[in-house]
Amino acid sequence: MERQEAYELLKKNVFNENLIKHCVSVESIMIKIAEYFKEDTKKWGLSGLLHDIDYEKTKDNPTTHGLISIDILKPFNLDDEILESIKGHNEMLGLERKTLMAKALFCVDQLSGLIVASTLVLPSKKIQDLTLDSIMKKFKEKSFAKGAKRENISLCESDLNIKLEDFILIALKAMQSVASEIGL
Repeated sequence: MERQEAYELLKKNVFNENLIKHCVSVESIMIKIAEYFKEDTKKWGLSGLLHDIDYEKTKDNPTTHGLISIDILKPFNLDDEILESIKGHNEMLGLERKTLMAKALFCVDQLSGLIVASTLVLPSKKIQDLTLDSIMKKFKEKSFAKGAKRENISLCESDLNIKLEDFILIALKAMQSVASEIGL
């Protein structure tokens, strides 16, 4: 599946513009993390772009989130690693994340939200003005962006062997590269 086809499929299943922007953000980070590990950027990008394709169908039943995605994506013969990563990003399923891609997606999903929230409290509301130091301060504030689970983000150190600051910086640069597409 090519990126444009994946994006069109996402837009057929997701109608909330902020959720589409979230998927594009996660895609951008996954591509940069794949580059870091010298992995397949196309596959990793697709896992990020499509990871919430079923969210609007499953938001009232989160224990099916990721599983419905697989039903949507199966006809497209995506690599099993992509599908396993998408299922594995929903911790409610209790699945073991076995691959580097799956572990990365699990951490990245939460981090993208923290970066967006950190941007939106800036006077300019521009991601280009956001710094690593600012994100790190917000990371330590437990009451800030409570939905961005710090424990999931922090797994980058044990599961990916990337220092937290380095992981956040990679993500920030990735999202800055798609600032116009995500409206920040």
